[in-house]
Amino acid sequence: MRAPHCRTALALALFLLPAAAHAQAPAEEDREAATVTVLGEGEASGAPDLAMANLTVLRVAETAEAALSQANEAARAVAEAMGELGIEARDLQTGGFSITPQYRYENRQDGTSAPPELVGYEVRNTLAVRIRDLSRIGEVLDRAVSLGVNQGGDIAFQIEDPSSLRDEARREAVSRARESATIIAEAAGVTLGRVVSISDEAGPSIPRPMAEARMMAASADAGVPIQTGENTVRTQLRVVFELEDAQ
Repeated sequence: MRAPHCRTALALALFLLPAAAHAQAPAEEDREAATVTVLGEGEASGAPDLAMANLTVLRVAETAEAALSQANEAARAVAEAMGELGIEARDLQTGGFSITPQYRYENRQDGTSAPPELVGYEVRNTLAVRIRDLSRIGEVLDRAVSLGVNQGGDIAFQIEDPSSLRDEARREAVSRARESATIIAEAAGVTLGRVVSISDEAGPSIPRPMAEARMMAASADAGVPIQTGENTVRTQLRVVFELEDAQ
């Protein structure tokens, strides 16, 4: 009666043994591939083709109405002059406007503070101007000063379409990432394999060189010297490479 039972148990053991051995030794293709992750940085520079200038009219008067009237008159003249210089309406935009009361603060002889006294109003009207012909920046600033602009003058240089520079920066970032990964792989005694993934760590940025023009000191007869320089697009990519055993 025991012989059939033994034969059944033996057959079951022989059936389970290969499966157990297979579970303990995973197939080569099931093993997780080793990888290396590196950061690659790239940059590309180009000459700007746009300039943004902020031109501010500041007027102070005893009444808000008077200050507003003076500021409006000067701002209107500046906007009209920009049109005469070839600046299109789409490139003119009010960049800021404010009316601020002005107070005088005095201390009494006994050391206490007297109530603030209203002495006037200050009005600021800022016109943001996009200049597409960079050769006319000095002319634009000179004309603005002659018409009463007495604050601002900061200039931000831009590249209207930075896509080609962005592509160049990304190509350099991938190349540098591959160089770094190759060095790491060689030091580890393995071979660099295919790219597993690429991610943009930080959106490309365009630093904008600034040129300061002090409006109060400028003269309509003295051209404002402007240096446009270059703008730079920078990017950083995280690249994951597969590693292979050295042959």
